[in-house]
Amino acid sequence: MKSKLIISAVQQPCNEDRQTNLDFSIAKIHEAAALNADLVVLPELHLGPYFCQDEDYNHFSLAQTIPGPATETLSAVAKKLSIVIVSTIFEKRAPGLYHNTAVVFDKDGSIAGKYRKMHIPDDPGFYEKYYFTPGDIGFKPITTSIGKLGVLVCWDQWFPEAARLMALAGAEILIYPTAIGWDKQDTADEQQRQLNAWITIQRSHAIANGIPVIACNRIGFEKAPGSETTGIDFWGNSFIAGPQGEIITQANASETKLLTCSLDDSNTERVRQIWPYLRDRRIDEYGDLTKRFID
Repeated sequence: MKSKLIISAVQQPCNEDRQTNLDFSIAKIHEAAALNADLVVLPELHLGPYFCQDEDYNHFSLAQTIPGPATETLSAVAKKLSIVIVSTIFEKRAPGLYHNTAVVFDKDGSIAGKYRKMHIPDDPGFYEKYYFTPGDIGFKPITTSIGKLGVLVCWDQWFPEAARLMALAGAEILIYPTAIGWDKQDTADEQQRQLNAWITIQRSHAIANGIPVIACNRIGFEKAPGSETTGIDFWGNSFIAGPQGEIITQANASETKLLTCSLDDSNTERVRQIWPYLRDRRIDEYGDLTKRFID
């Protein structure tokens, strides 16, 4: 990894039409570039409202190929501003085959790589299995001009195995574009427990692997189809944490914000020296992790 990085994450609403959302994201990328950022991360599926609140085949028309219109636009922005961009696209891979795909653009505008979301939820309001085929690329960091990026997507952030495999493959930062929020019918206490769990699990990935984490969420209430009162209240709270899980910068639940901070690779290296988790792993005893359950 480049020894010192300036990184940004964009917390934004995504409830307008595709062009408006894309223009908003690009404006924030320009702001990040003005701060000399090397990297900017956008929320999950930032091109439009979160369409997985119901199962409707008409939504497949929202998917794009990679390369395609959105990636061509973001590629040009990355090249113009000499900045690495992490975006997520509803990918049309082939007729009847779709993915939730993170695309990484390098500073020269090239597509450095992509990651197809591996863990696909199927819960009330999050009917992603209807739309997305689980990824088949694996947990492989994407090599860029600023280092190896361990890009994962939303539901992936709850699984320590995904973070560990990215770290073992050489990832120098874990990056989680996200679209997660509350059901307004939950109590305030339950909402707080969910938010605390979300922050805690990702900070734990930073600690357990000794590398920084970027969690980038959207904000705003998005109505469920056919309802004026039910839907998802996306809880924001995007943050960047260091290799000991320390919060470096964070947004609140509702603000539009460009989070920006610097990371020093020597700090990550030092943390891994004093907390050598990778050294002390008992890989000879972990075979059962490949089982669904131990009876």
